[in-house]
Amino acid sequence: MKKNPLLPKKGITRRSALWTLTGLTTGVIASPLAFAMEKAPKKAPIFALIGDHYHNSEYIRTMLTRDIVNGLGIPVKMTDDYTLLNAETLQGYKMLIVHRDGRIFPNGFGPTGGESGTVIQVAGEKISVVSEPRLEPTAGQMTTWMQPHQGKAVRDFVMNGGSALFFHNVTDVGSSNKDFRDVLGCAYAGHPAIRPFKVKVKRSDHPIMEGITDFIVTDEQHFMEYDKDPKHILMESVNEDGLRHTNNGQDMGTTAPAVWAYEYGKGRVCYLEPGHLLTAHWNPMYQKLKHNAVRWLMRQS
Repeated sequence: MKKNPLLPKKGITRRSALWTLTGLTTGVIASPLAFAMEKAPKKAPIFALIGDHYHNSEYIRTMLTRDIVNGLGIPVKMTDDYTLLNAETLQGYKMLIVHRDGRIFPNGFGPTGGESGTVIQVAGEKISVVSEPRLEPTAGQMTTWMQPHQGKAVRDFVMNGGSALFFHNVTDVGSSNKDFRDVLGCAYAGHPAIRPFKVKVKRSDHPIMEGITDFIVTDEQHFMEYDKDPKHILMESVNEDGLRHTNNGQDMGTTAPAVWAYEYGKGRVCYLEPGHLLTAHWNPMYQKLKHNAVRWLMRQS
């Protein structure tokens, strides 16, 4: 029997499975396959920018494929190349998804030191780095990736009738770009360690909330500076153990907005907070919430 050239090589399939399982618990390792634009029909209605240092592209790709591509039958063009988020790319799409933060590390994450004997941590273990010739010293500085023209492109896209679905860590992007923040409606205000919290119904009279009840996830509970009218908040995240969050000395309490949706110009916007762990994405009630959100954003409900 002749080999089918369209089938993936076994090595790639096994590695992809390993990265997906790793992303289930860590969300750190990025797949090398993620650096190219995910293949999808040319007329895919949704463009998705996914993945960053702390949230690997593979588990987000797995979620979007299961929940939207397979679950709703809607093709999604996926990439983790943030330079592709621009006005030219967005032309012809009906909806934008962003599931990544606003940070990049141009010289790699963390210091290298520059001399043999530098100690780094790998999977929780301290390892001495040996290199001959010696490494060039780098400090592993973090910077932001979104440029003014990219924030403006997102704002124009939604203002002119496109829709945007924002997940979890995207609040961090709102901290670095004024136009993007205006569309998203908030800026990042930190999060405590991963722990259980309840996502609680605040409003049930919106199409996104049809059939939605309170649910519990174990995840990062993100806090934010919310800019829009409180009437747009559909659900809140609540730590029922009374554990509070402090950001830059400010007590943020135990509760934060977790789901909101509103009209923006001729377009629509929705933000969904859970998403650091794949297990949070797999919560059945959260899956239903995502389906409702996509249908509303695509004007199917």
